[in-house]
Amino acid sequence: MTSLNYPVDETALDDLLSEPGEGVGEALAALGGDILLLGAGGKIGPTMARMARRALDQVGSDAQVLAVSRWSEQAARDELESHGVRTIAADLSDTKAYADLPDAAGLFFLAAMKFGTTGNEHRTWWTNAAVPAFVADRWRGIPSMVYSTGNVYGLSPLSGGGSVESDIVRPDGEYAQSCLGRERVFTAAAEQWGTPTTIFRLNYACELRYGVIADIAAKIAAGDEVDVTMPAVNVCWQGDISSWALRSIELASTPPTILNATGPETTPVRSIAERLAARMDKPLHLVGAEEDTALLSNAGACFERYGYPTLPLGTLIDWVGDWVGQGGRQLGKATKFQQRAGAY
Repeated sequence: MTSLNYPVDETALDDLLSEPGEGVGEALAALGGDILLLGAGGKIGPTMARMARRALDQVGSDAQVLAVSRWSEQAARDELESHGVRTIAADLSDTKAYADLPDAAGLFFLAAMKFGTTGNEHRTWWTNAAVPAFVADRWRGIPSMVYSTGNVYGLSPLSGGGSVESDIVRPDGEYAQSCLGRERVFTAAAEQWGTPTTIFRLNYACELRYGVIADIAAKIAAGDEVDVTMPAVNVCWQGDISSWALRSIELASTPPTILNATGPETTPVRSIAERLAARMDKPLHLVGAEEDTALLSNAGACFERYGYPTLPLGTLIDWVGDWVGQGGRQLGKATKFQQRAGAY
């Protein structure tokens, strides 16, 4: 059972996603000053920035939360400002932008390019590997939390329990390779400039408008086929992911601390689809033959430090089924979790 209540609309959903978990405020306040989120206009950034503001307020800190993005959607920027987050417009791919960006006591790096990588590999490398070099140079020595991805591990056997932080990385495709490039750049900065760093390897964060579960639910709602060739996934409520990400800056070290973040279950795609179809009262059309490997991570180290997810997997699946079944808005960015060759 969960104490969280189903969000009836997007306002309630964003409130729930930005509810700070235990210890978030203390971890942020311990930085001793303002915190800076770079790439805060994406899928996770807005509610993560709100969570940071709420967490600092809870512990009586007046440190600023500074959210940097190009802000292509003014409404998202205005919403953050209304919740006490200071927003700053900047294009991080432009080296001239950095002189005008503020100092901070802690840095959270969320900027990345995944979708549209295929056919645009050069831009992917610039975003995922060159921009980190600009960032690391600008905020030398500042404790940093860097979002990365479990894609850097490559596929692993279903029976192995998922990749752990000490495993050798074998990234498949240029997206995953460029993400490893990002990690290597920040690792070099940690060594060269003594920048304490946490590398936060995520797969997959889910909410009701986005994520693997929402992708599957949308296919079921449309009467489309669900491909089970990628046989299993790890998924986790985005609210828990954001809490862990914010807290994990307390682990920042030189060399960097690596932390996997995902749900504890190795969940068959078939099982997710079957539960969603039953919940939505829709027919299910499965295609493909399950392979014996998948993109899987073991987040045991994260659970040992921060506890298990607050929203159980079954509840998350049911919530997504209800939301999508009722025509709730989607963000329109499929995860493409089915890709087995890293082509996004």
